Amino acid sequence: MPIEFQGKTIETTDSGYLVNAEDWSEDLARQLASDEGIELTDQHWDVIKYLRDQYFNDGGNQPNERTILKAVGKQWGKKLSSQEMYTLFPKMPSKQGGKIAGLPESRRKGGY
Repeated sequence: MPIEFQGKTIETTDSGYLVNAEDWSEDLARQLASDEGIELTDQHWDVIKYLRDQYFNDGGNQPNERTILKAVGKQWGKKLSSQEMYTLFPKMPSKQGGKIAGLPESRRKGGY
């Protein structure tokens, strides 16, 4: 299911995930987030950058919710609740965040 972005056709899966990670850019992330009803803040970007770093620099790792909470909480200097993370990404931080981050769809079940 392709999307049009800045005069280009970007291929996505039926679920809206990018087919080619190389198509991702911060501008495209803003558009993907907007399509999800999210306006990206610095906190969103911290999660997106963390997810991308884990995927591209840790052998394709796609962290689960608990791992995201611990890592981002450490970065922010506080213990995060699931509710805080779901406020940022209401349709599951690892999956919705990963979609906006331009990562493949996670096949992992559930949150933790």
